[in-house]
Amino acid sequence: MKDEDIERPPAMKVRQGIQDAMTYSLPDKKFNPKNIDLVEIDIGLNNLGWNFNNLRILNLTDIHLGQWINPEYLEELVDYVNTLNVDLITLTGDYFSYNLEDYDKSLEKSLKKLEAPYGKFGVLGNHDHWMSAEKIRTIFKSADIVDLSNDVHTLQMGEDYLNLCGVDSSTVCADNIDEVIAKMRQDTPSILLAHEPDFAKESSQTKKFDLQISGHSHGGQFIIPAVETTPFRGPNSTKYPVGLYKVGEMTQYTSKGLGTNSFRIRINCKPEITIITLKTTKRRKIKIE
Repeated sequence: MKDEDIERPPAMKVRQGIQDAMTYSLPDKKFNPKNIDLVEIDIGLNNLGWNFNNLRILNLTDIHLGQWINPEYLEELVDYVNTLNVDLITLTGDYFSYNLEDYDKSLEKSLKKLEAPYGKFGVLGNHDHWMSAEKIRTIFKSADIVDLSNDVHTLQMGEDYLNLCGVDSSTVCADNIDEVIAKMRQDTPSILLAHEPDFAKESSQTKKFDLQISGHSHGGQFIIPAVETTPFRGPNSTKYPVGLYKVGEMTQYTSKGLGTNSFRIRINCKPEITIITLKTTKRRKIKIE
């Protein structure tokens, strides 16, 4: 699908101009880890090899650079991420909102600085297609990020394997799950990156994926206390808007993301950095002599 074939929201430049002015007038425009929800969760994967047990995956999503989040904030956030001792980094879309002019170089610089010994992997979100999917993919390449849009990268440690898979944005109908499945190493634990969380309904039905990691919803930007869910659910995030779910045999995790869209309001819904630690469900065989 070409960029010119994507239907874009009207008045994008006007929206971004207003957002630019408001972003740089904010009193709290510097990054502070106290204002971030660092969510750490353990997720078991069937048949995960012991070589991948305790693999730490850090996910970033919905940066929306230039809309409330400025380049300086993002650079400081990346410096913080690089202190968290993770093994690999995933990125699940919406790096910009309504304009990438004056922000593309900043995003490229920050993504280049991200450090992870087993690599950096990403997919695109709907806003990225509205702006320029081609530009994002160029930034990915420059920043050594593996583009998993409708693709698969298989990690190997010793005799163990792990599929890292991704689909392109379903909001703009760029997803192709059949193409992903055709590329997968069979009988291998598999993780799927999908910007939109409700794609879990489709991906879970294939019975090919153990875990899907998503963003898109921003957690609704308002989470009801005690219930820990949100009444504000947009397209493609109505079923799985925030947190951990079991969808068939697959686990779905939806991050609250870093940025916001339209309104800079988050109530009981801090921006999120997620660290997922993979756990094997296998029993270790102990050799008795």
